[in-house]
Amino acid sequence: MSARNKQVNKAAARERLRQERERQAKRDKARRQITVGVSVLAALALAGGIGYAVVQANKPSHWEAAKGVKDVKAPRNTAGENGTTVVIGKPSAKKTLQVFEDARCPVCAMFEQQVGPAIEKDVEAGKYKVQFVGATFIDDVATGEGSKNALSALGAALDVSPEAFMEFKSAMYSTKFHPEESADEFGKDSYLLKVAQTVPALKDNAAFEKNVEEGTFDAWALKMSAAFDKSGVKGTPTLKMDGKPVTDANGKNAPMTAAEFTTAMEKALKG
Repeated sequence: MSARNKQVNKAAARERLRQERERQAKRDKARRQITVGVSVLAALALAGGIGYAVVQANKPSHWEAAKGVKDVKAPRNTAGENGTTVVIGKPSAKKTLQVFEDARCPVCAMFEQQVGPAIEKDVEAGKYKVQFVGATFIDDVATGEGSKNALSALGAALDVSPEAFMEFKSAMYSTKFHPEESADEFGKDSYLLKVAQTVPALKDNAAFEKNVEEGTFDAWALKMSAAFDKSGVKGTPTLKMDGKPVTDANGKNAPMTAAEFTTAMEKALKG
């Protein structure tokens, strides 16, 4: 091979090497730009995530937000300030039995299972009206939100009818559906809707289900709970006839059997 050809080949090889180095340099530059871009995006995402977390942490909880609602929507079939007066019975009945309960209360469940049917029978007979006052203190003691959520759902049932309210309350306190006090089953809308399926007026009732799932009466439930707190009653279940305590023979607790209740009511109705 001539000296000239050798020089030409070397020049061509150097040119190819130069071009390859340029291409490699471009690839390296692009790779650096992508790496920097990803890093910037990651940093922005992290900053955004931290910002979102801070905002979320500082946002009031759902129930705290419900406390601040000024225009409280009350269920139908209620009366009084914020609709916290729930009285069921014949208008002609002269006396009113107040029943103070917390949905998660196991003793309330026992009371309703034993005495609830007698109350319903008396109310239907027009012996007296019954006023229900809902409490939510077990949510604070046992933690959770079942008492509040159940009370809101009871409001949704009351919005349908007083009869639906009574039947739903009875089902909630039944041996089949009432959970242990430590369990917060009533905090789940799905569980409450399952209970409601046993009540004809609430079964597949779209309006009722929407009110439960959207928490339409959450603020009302908190107002009802506040009314309980202001009543001075310290525990549940508690009964009062026209403001006077209705108790068992010991004079301390609510009557827990149908027989004790009948005896206590005969005395209360005379008073």
